[in-house]
Amino acid sequence: MQALDRSKNSASHPRIAITMGDPAGIGPEVIVKAWLRGHLHAVSCPVVVGSLGLIQRAIADAVAPLEAVPLSSLKDLPLFDPHQIGVIEPEHAPDVARVQPGLIDARCGRAAFDYLNQAIDAALTGQVDAIVTLGLHKESLNRAGIREPGHTEILGRRCGVSDVAMMLYLPPEPGRHLGLGVVHATLHHALRQVFELLTPERIDASILLAHEAMKPLIDPGQGRPRVALAALNPHAGEGGLFGDEEIRLLKPAVDRARSAGMDAFGPFSADTLFGQALAGHYDAVVAMYHDQGHVALKTIGFDRAVNITCGLPIVRTSVAHGTAFDIVGKGLARSDSLESATLAAAKIALWRCR
Repeated sequence: MQALDRSKNSASHPRIAITMGDPAGIGPEVIVKAWLRGHLHAVSCPVVVGSLGLIQRAIADAVAPLEAVPLSSLKDLPLFDPHQIGVIEPEHAPDVARVQPGLIDARCGRAAFDYLNQAIDAALTGQVDAIVTLGLHKESLNRAGIREPGHTEILGRRCGVSDVAMMLYLPPEPGRHLGLGVVHATLHHALRQVFELLTPERIDASILLAHEAMKPLIDPGQGRPRVALAALNPHAGEGGLFGDEEIRLLKPAVDRARSAGMDAFGPFSADTLFGQALAGHYDAVVAMYHDQGHVALKTIGFDRAVNITCGLPIVRTSVAHGTAFDIVGKGLARSDSLESATLAAAKIALWRCR
């Protein structure tokens, strides 16, 4: 096996395993583009868990001055030349080097599942400091006989935890904003269910989650994260004219959080809150339902948004996009979200090691 060059990376960088995601998706192209831009190595010692053959194909397609180098194990991950992509391919994963790009395939679902589990196990055993994941395809997973619908459920089961949640995060962009995290009090539920699901316990937990998740991501000299609650109703209920949830549920939750030592604010009308947050007044927003948070953040910065899984014993971030079967092989995929996810993972991993 070829040795990797240890000369051009920093031993202080966190070791990060990047999972390819569904092999028929844009994962290989995104990885190669991110490697070429050099941002991954500026903050981490990255390694890919996926198909060596597909990384080689993506390098050839991009006519990139890179070399894919096989690794036998993630244990004792070496430091290597940024012109080499170290790839660990799980021993029992299906051979997907010749799968048809952009198509649902049970082999790809199984391979993506195996890549993810190997990376999780490496993080649980301390072989890597964090994992960053590219998109899975739910139907490919299902065809492979995997019943978990996506990353969060697989991560929770493999890590042995049930209380996990996702924060959507937009990293700082110089000259525009200081970064913003969005936690959702309710997420994948029908809109009609939101009203019954918004309990005091759920709202309290969401504020605490936003507070804890943003600690590694704000300026170290700032102090506590500033968390703002989005109102559920138009104009924050207009004193009860458009609903009383702000008076009955949300304002008491803010008061409890402040009594517990958190910098919590609101509730504020959602149509103005996100602009205020991006102007630097708040570090995180607790949205009441999926589209309230996702539409705002993805409109602002879809290509750079990151998913962060909270409540795990390991550090895991993810790109905010999916497999993008419709653009596979067209050279249109962007690597911004992978680079942002790697930067966030590195920050969180370093913060945990303080």
